[in-house]
Amino acid sequence: MTDEGTALLRVLHDEHGDALFAHALRLAGGDRQRAEDLCQETLLRAWRHPEALDPQRGSVRAWLFTTARNLAIDAWRRRSARPGEVITDVLPEPPPTEDEADRAVEAWTVAEALSRLSLAHREVLVECFYQGRSVSEAAQRLGIPPGTVKSRTHYALRALRMALEEMGVMR
Repeated sequence: MTDEGTALLRVLHDEHGDALFAHALRLAGGDRQRAEDLCQETLLRAWRHPEALDPQRGSVRAWLFTTARNLAIDAWRRRSARPGEVITDVLPEPPPTEDEADRAVEAWTVAEALSRLSLAHREVLVECFYQGRSVSEAAQRLGIPPGTVKSRTHYALRALRMALEEMGVMR
């Protein structure tokens, strides 16, 4: 931007900035961010077309207000022509789920791998993961100390991983 352009924008802003912002704020329905954008774009247009600001052609303020109004109308038309932006914390559609056949195959694979574990390992995994019981609840149901449930779960998961690797499911 030239010094002349900078000076032009500074003068326009000093003389018309507050009034232009108030006008843009009304055009934007009170949305300060949109009003600021309108002012910025209006002043940018003024910088690009300094000939339009010749006092012989009319009031500078009228040109600025008309330009801001036209920009607001154009923005409104663009928003009306396409669906608006929706801001929400909820996904518009549920995430894609796995196919029923995939889930069935996965369940059979895990059941097969579980059948390859010892009874003690299988019991702790079923209690803790399939039944959703806490360590102390699983310990109570199985009649073993909580520490034993923890260690068996650790080793059972390692054995399950090895079984799945042997089946070619995991690496």
